[in-house]
Amino acid sequence: MDSYPRPETASGLELMYAPPAQPSFPVPLLFVHGAYVGAWCWAEYFLPHFAAAGFEAYAVSLRGHGQSPGRAALSWHSIQDYVADLAEAVEAIGRPPVVIGHSMGAFVLQKYLAQQPLPGAVMLAAVPPQGLSAPSFELALREPSLLADMNSMVQLGRASAEALQRAMFAQPIDAERLARYQRLCQPESQRAIWDMTLFNPFQRGPARPVPTLYLAGELDRLIPLHYQRAGAAALGVGFESAPGLGHGLMLESSWARVADRVVAWLRENEALLS
Repeated sequence: MDSYPRPETASGLELMYAPPAQPSFPVPLLFVHGAYVGAWCWAEYFLPHFAAAGFEAYAVSLRGHGQSPGRAALSWHSIQDYVADLAEAVEAIGRPPVVIGHSMGAFVLQKYLAQQPLPGAVMLAAVPPQGLSAPSFELALREPSLLADMNSMVQLGRASAEALQRAMFAQPIDAERLARYQRLCQPESQRAIWDMTLFNPFQRGPARPVPTLYLAGELDRLIPLHYQRAGAAALGVGFESAPGLGHGLMLESSWARVADRVVAWLRENEALLS
């Protein structure tokens, strides 16, 4: 995971880069992570997979995440700050990419698209434009202990291995890999969580229509499928589910099914995305 070169960004954001051995797609890809993690979550499987498939693949760590600066002030970072980070990463790449956002990263992507167009967008297990209020309330009723563990993640960056497995994975995961992911997880900005929950729900549509793939895990405990469908409908885009998968689509044992669906969508829409 540490072998990728890191192109320079204006503020020193971590920007991983996986160059394609044989480039075969005209537009670069930029992956944006969700809460509690960093660009490392894409480096595990997706970056090498997409590079091998001929894509120029980048992954950014938002401020305060991964190896990016800003950890000391993490609690004060807003969703709009993360939108600015996305804009900085796009500028560093030098040409507009297709952006693939996961969970909070997909919410950041929605906010960015309200201000600036992109060639295309992929939203994986997205925080829907309506925000986290309803999913959090449902989780509190259905699995209060899991919600409590997720809230402790905001401050401490740690949850029990059991809680992490319940939150992120619907498929089996071996103990060593789960323990490694638990070590790599980190706190999240309380302000950003409140932005997604109450204070900054998505109000505007995209600056212009953007080809979009909206894909969610069938067994997502954090943002169940009915909220994902409603989110896709609010954005006016089609919706797809990944059978048998949970919230952590890029780290599930069957991650390749998700990656291959994204690759197929990119190839099918190459003319629109170029």
